[in-house]
Amino acid sequence: MGDHKDQQPVRVGAAVRRRRRALELTLAVVAERSGLSVPFLSQIENDRARPSRTSLEKLADALRTTAVELLAAADPACSVDVVRADATEPDFARKVRSLVRGHHQLHASEFTGDHDAGREFQHRNDELMYVADGSVEIEAEGRAYRLGRGDTLYLTGGVRHRWRATVPDTRVIVVAVAEHIEAVQDRPR
Repeated sequence: MGDHKDQQPVRVGAAVRRRRRALELTLAVVAERSGLSVPFLSQIENDRARPSRTSLEKLADALRTTAVELLAAADPACSVDVVRADATEPDFARKVRSLVRGHHQLHASEFTGDHDAGREFQHRNDELMYVADGSVEIEAEGRAYRLGRGDTLYLTGGVRHRWRATVPDTRVIVVAVAEHIEAVQDRPR
């Protein structure tokens, strides 16, 4: 049994469409900027055509981004993806490892060790912090919380917070609803 993602093509169409709409551009404007035809761009956005590397770079330039960024934001062609611990190199400067690839409704990252404890976070949507190993101190809404191995902290979207590891080799898993998802407010009954 292999990892499906390694065998499946990447669908870049949705990433192109999201970027174009975020910039409030029409297909005609992107076609003019890129030198690609409107029908071809439509086929790309609807995953009926796969652009060559050259076409993807022209398209990325027209969308004021890079081909790498478009590919990173692309949707996988399958709904199951395995991220192997030994296949993913962490960013050693920050000691962060992404646990989810591509553009999805959830983002998950593993933080190992300490990071800039003075950095304040505020995410648009909800997030959950899980301490896999070690312990952390988290400051949220004027209160301090100390979490140890196996503890979790849930934060509603918009809550400002900061955290720091209190022992070496602490591992924290952060799972957050993606920024592009519009949170649904509970309706009064």
